[in-house]
Amino acid sequence: MESAEKKELTLEESFQRLDELIAKLEDREIPLEESFAVYKEGMDLLKSSREKIDTVEKKMLQISEDGELSEF
Repeated sequence: MESAEKKELTLEESFQRLDELIAKLEDREIPLEESFAVYKEGMDLLKSSREKIDTVEKKMLQISEDGELSEF
């Protein structure tokens, strides 16, 4: 029995998977239907990665002119 949730990939794993997907799409022998599925997976990975990066950026600390640390 498979888990209902897929394992959440780290950013590094997502980037590695995106590289693999790009290589598949560059292969001229890939069937059209498979290329659509690969493209969709890649777009989903990009969206997920963008959300993770946005979350990290929001958690980063900003140093004000008076040396105070604050989140932005």
